[in-house]
Amino acid sequence: MYRFALCITLLLAAAPARADEPAVELKSGPGQDIVQAQCNVCHSLDYIRMNSPFLTPDAWKAEVTKMRTAYGAPINDQDADTILKYLSATYGP
Repeated sequence: MYRFALCITLLLAAAPARADEPAVELKSGPGQDIVQAQCNVCHSLDYIRMNSPFLTPDAWKAEVTKMRTAYGAPINDQDADTILKYLSATYGP
């Protein structure tokens, strides 16, 4: 019971911190809406901008695959393809 209460307290304390984060604006392009809807569920979209100078299309493919397989992101094949195309075209080096 103590662990549960501690967990709830920590989650409630973290909520305002996330709420204060400014919205991240991604570059406009085909698939932007899918990227915002799918990727922002688990992490800040700022990760895309921070990593974009380093990631080639093959590296973006590896990242999308990792999110789906290692982290269990519920992204179907069609959306994964859309995300990959958007990231490669819009946030490549």
